[in-house]
Amino acid sequence: MGEVQLWVSTVEVGCFFALLGLAFLLVWQGTGDFNFAIGPLAMIAALCASWLVVERDAALWPSLAAGVALVLVLSAVIELGVVRPISSRTTHHLPVVVAIAAVLFALMQGAGVVFGRSSLPGQQILTFDPVTVGDSVVLPSTILLVVTTLVAFVLVIGWVRLTPSGRLLRAVGNNPDAANVIGLPVSRVRVTAFLVAGMLAALAGLLYAPKSGVGFDRGLTWTIAGFLVVVVGGTGTIWAPLVAGLLLGMLEIFLPYYFSASTPDYVLLVLALGFFAFRPEGLFMKRVRA
Repeated sequence: MGEVQLWVSTVEVGCFFALLGLAFLLVWQGTGDFNFAIGPLAMIAALCASWLVVERDAALWPSLAAGVALVLVLSAVIELGVVRPISSRTTHHLPVVVAIAAVLFALMQGAGVVFGRSSLPGQQILTFDPVTVGDSVVLPSTILLVVTTLVAFVLVIGWVRLTPSGRLLRAVGNNPDAANVIGLPVSRVRVTAFLVAGMLAALAGLLYAPKSGVGFDRGLTWTIAGFLVVVVGGTGTIWAPLVAGLLLGMLEIFLPYYFSASTPDYVLLVLALGFFAFRPEGLFMKRVRA
């Protein structure tokens, strides 16, 4: 594998991590909570679509739509059925974190029961000839993932900065108590944050599955990846997950190539501990006007 091919893989993995991190960030900005179910939601979208195509001989596009729809329903259920009842009883975040962690494992085991415990191949959404760059090859799935990631970031930034619902998301996330007092639609904003994050997670899972395959046990790994992106990138800007995702993608690809397959695990652990200890706000911290 040449250097160019390594960079192609870095961008591919980095974009996947970035989409997961963006999903984490939106829920954080809209609710002040971390949705640790992002990884399982990405897994379920891809696993549902592959299961319908491979095991039930269903057509591709309806299967993809079914995976996205299932994730949106689950996202709404998590907010309305789990997070909101707990948040209404306490102002502490720990009970919500524990409940969402339980949801993470419930979703993984439920996916194993419904779709089986064997890994399935991801579905190729677009088929055209690979693009050759020097001695390296860029697959259609890679191009689709990169383009979708860039478009998703531009759309989310435009939504958050330019639309009333996006500005509401930031207002409610900054101070939910004040938002309630002045009559802002806090409940609607929270559901919107979970739904948009679920859509991003579903896209991430569907677009990355052709490279990695998908099984019920991927949810936890993908959740850790998305959370690390937020830890490293911080919550100061929407672009932070993209920068942090590409950085972590570079470590994920280059470290096994030059050292050993287990090296990324140790390096990422040390990196996370370093950010927790010395820069908990991440690379991009939120600016506060004096």
